[in-house]
Amino acid sequence: MTGTVIKSTGSWYIVETPDRQVFECRIKGKFKIKGIKSTNPVAVGDLVDFELEADQTKGVINHIHDRKNYIIRKSVNLSKQSHILAANIDVAFLLVTLENPKTYTAFIDRFLVSAEAYRIPVIILFNKIDIYDRSLKEELDELKNIYEKIGYTCITVSAETGENLDLVKAKMKDKTSLFVGNSGVGKSTLINKIEPALNLKTKDISEAHLQGQHTTTFAEMFALSVGGYIIDTPGIRGFGLYDFYKEEIWHFFPEMFALQGQCKFHNCTHTTEPKCAVIKAVEDGEIALSRYENYLGMMEEDEIYR
Repeated sequence: MTGTVIKSTGSWYIVETPDRQVFECRIKGKFKIKGIKSTNPVAVGDLVDFELEADQTKGVINHIHDRKNYIIRKSVNLSKQSHILAANIDVAFLLVTLENPKTYTAFIDRFLVSAEAYRIPVIILFNKIDIYDRSLKEELDELKNIYEKIGYTCITVSAETGENLDLVKAKMKDKTSLFVGNSGVGKSTLINKIEPALNLKTKDISEAHLQGQHTTTFAEMFALSVGGYIIDTPGIRGFGLYDFYKEEIWHFFPEMFALQGQCKFHNCTHTTEPKCAVIKAVEDGEIALSRYENYLGMMEEDEIYR
């Protein structure tokens, strides 16, 4: 039988067949995929083949179909292993909040680099817009300018007021969408507003820290009434890059890649070399300083590369 993994708990996988039958499956022994050392070789969104066990209610996954893409990050405690957030994604929605909690550009840029590497389109959702004061709105305008200039779609949203939720829903229609972001940015609350029937668990805002409490434990895929699926993921504190060649990191910064061939040296790392087109673009304000500084930070972390 063939089906799509709609939930992973680490040891068991819920698989849905094309006729909407659902089976609880496991993997037999060690499952390795193309040499990737992953804590979860089977991910939500994977198309798999499985055999039913004797009782006909549970199954064993014996084959994973080729993925068109996936989003992967370094495991928090196992630097030489990775964790696959989801597979076979049509569009990723990166939720960003500038307060309660604050999403830092280092997190944004690391996620965008990984998505670029695996050719996953990203839409940035600036959530909780209803609580922003003048200062935060100015910061928001600056960030939107940075990322829209590069080519990313940025949408301001609010689960509280419903701002732009119809626009987001339209962009999800008939697609497999991934929702990702730091803990507390409001993923589950926003998903509930987009698809109320799901009624995902949420927690009240913490009065002590004025931020949402982590509620999603495992990635899970849900069908949408407008067509398509949404994948909700656990909140992430950090996003460690995995499986990159250091000398190719700049390829996944679109504004840097656009300058290829304009540096004096063909193997320029865009760090200290003379007559570097990227460094000049930063000095001229054509490339955002925050983006360049985050690039330098990635270049300094040797342990994350193969």
